[in-house]
Amino acid sequence: MNTWQRIFAPFAVGYFLSYLLRNANAVISPELSGELALTAADLGLLTSAYLFAFGAFQLPLGLLLDRFGPRRVEGALLLLCAAGCALFAVGQALPQLILARALIGLGVSACLMASFKAFSLWFPLERQASLNAAIMAAGGLGALAASSPLGALLPLLGWRGIFLALAVFSLCVAALIFTTPEKPAARAPESLRQQLSGLAAIFKSRAFWRFAPQTTFIVGGFMALQGLWAVPWLMTVEGLSREAAAAHLFWMALAQLVGFLAIALFVQRLKAKGLSPARLLALGMGAGLTAMLGIVLGIGPSWLLWPALGLVFSVGNLAYALLTAEFPVALAGRANTALNLGAFVGAFGIQWLFGVAVDTFQSAGFTQEMAFRSSLAGLLFLQAAGWGWYVRESRRAQAVIA
Repeated sequence: MNTWQRIFAPFAVGYFLSYLLRNANAVISPELSGELALTAADLGLLTSAYLFAFGAFQLPLGLLLDRFGPRRVEGALLLLCAAGCALFAVGQALPQLILARALIGLGVSACLMASFKAFSLWFPLERQASLNAAIMAAGGLGALAASSPLGALLPLLGWRGIFLALAVFSLCVAALIFTTPEKPAARAPESLRQQLSGLAAIFKSRAFWRFAPQTTFIVGGFMALQGLWAVPWLMTVEGLSREAAAAHLFWMALAQLVGFLAIALFVQRLKAKGLSPARLLALGMGAGLTAMLGIVLGIGPSWLLWPALGLVFSVGNLAYALLTAEFPVALAGRANTALNLGAFVGAFGIQWLFGVAVDTFQSAGFTQEMAFRSSLAGLLFLQAAGWGWYVRESRRAQAVIA
């Protein structure tokens, strides 16, 4: 068995699980709302508890990954994920489900970052962008599974049965991760003080802040929509059935998967032809904002615009490889988790506050449709500001190099 199979495959299965759990509530949201009598704000808070716990653990996670390695850290955390899934399956009240959702988020918080750390240890720097895109493709498969296929299982298992099955699956993935080889450290482990000093250096770096706002609002915003609000939007604004809305989510996830695979296969070839990953990131994010504007204004068919979001926002993962290249390999875990913190802070805040905004606009006399459109317009404004900052800072950095 080669290094690709021994290292990539187990972490890919882990990230598949992470993305499946992140988006599962989008499809089961009508059942959750109906059974528990949840408001839009309640639903947003419940679902975003995953994102809060996930994001809050990113900085400690970076320290743990750089100290103990990806195998032990991710394997142990997935045991918490299994416990969270089991608790969610049997929860009867909103506080119980929020706690369970937070445990799930904590449990899968290492799935992507541990992959990136493992790749930095086992593969050369020039392969990082394509490897990162390939692991994101595994997440794309998880997003696909959390759309129409998950919807098809609902009548058979119910949402509680689905989460019991996911608890068992989480235990299996933890066992798989523990079987991966461990690469000995090239040097003695850093002290906690040295680790914190390295983390502080990342946050003080202008390179980090070049990527952080865009990742927070665009990548975080896309996660918030895909993980919850896309289906309620499609049912409320577009007037689709739950099955049709889940199908839109499926095509969006499929387009995102195609985008990840395309980056994995062609990013090096595009770079050789003069289209750098940094430039590709700027173009992809700009195209995504254009699709978002079409959705807000109702210009263009929804069956095309939502998959377009998945396709073009898939380039967002390039920011991780670009940021990692700015720091020594020993800081790779901390650099990636620092940026991922921004993505999940954004996703948590947007997923929760989007529901608050919808309720607030309706209380002010807006129709439900206009409440949704106004909330999405506010998100688009923040995303455009983050993209503009990235473009400006990238030009400045290029001018310094020149």
